[in-house]
Amino acid sequence: MNQTRTASVPIGVSALLRGQTDVIAESISRWNSRQALRQISVIIAGAGMFGAAMGSWRAPEQAGWSAVKLPLIILATAAGNALINGMLAPLLGVGLRLRESFAAVLASFALASTILGAFSPLMLFLVWNLPRPVAGAPVAVAAHSVMLLMLVGLIAFAGVTANVRLLQLLRRMGGGAAPALRLLLAWLTVNLLLGSQLSWIARPFIGRPEEAVRFLDAHALDGNFFEEVARATAELWTHFSH
Repeated sequence: MNQTRTASVPIGVSALLRGQTDVIAESISRWNSRQALRQISVIIAGAGMFGAAMGSWRAPEQAGWSAVKLPLIILATAAGNALINGMLAPLLGVGLRLRESFAAVLASFALASTILGAFSPLMLFLVWNLPRPVAGAPVAVAAHSVMLLMLVGLIAFAGVTANVRLLQLLRRMGGGAAPALRLLLAWLTVNLLLGSQLSWIARPFIGRPEEAVRFLDAHALDGNFFEEVARATAELWTHFSH
């Protein structure tokens, strides 16, 4: 009776949060379009709420754009990550087929989006207490830097937590701790490089006070994500050091 129930239970956020490796592994082996749609729905809901919360600092229109763009970026990153790691897994010694790679990666992104959705009230609290985005005001520039660094920190936390939660699953499927750890590090690296670049191209998510609200930046391919983080850190340091 219990075995039948385990085999039929779809991969869920609760199973991921509890680290129920047996349930997760069985669900991945039986992964189907219904489970994929459920996980995509979780990503859209969780990432959409977080995107709306952070975009609301700039304007209601920016909240709407960010609520649309962030889930799309996460889904695109998940697709690219699954393809790359589906090829890397055999090379790193983990017996993970391409279909299972898609299932595991999408599950981890669903968990990450759930965490982001849970952080939405915290982001709204931050928005409520930060200075408003008045063009030319030094405090508004500092507030934008705070928002950007908070955004990066929370997304990084959610992504790392979700991927590390699957480490036990990778150990089971890979037959050892060392291959599983190598694949996990590859996942995190691909997430960082691919996700950061896609989010940079799809900016703005917050919106600088001196710029108009828009869906995409006119110079989307100029610069890179890491330069922007360094600039925000420098702006914040300059503001509080004076």
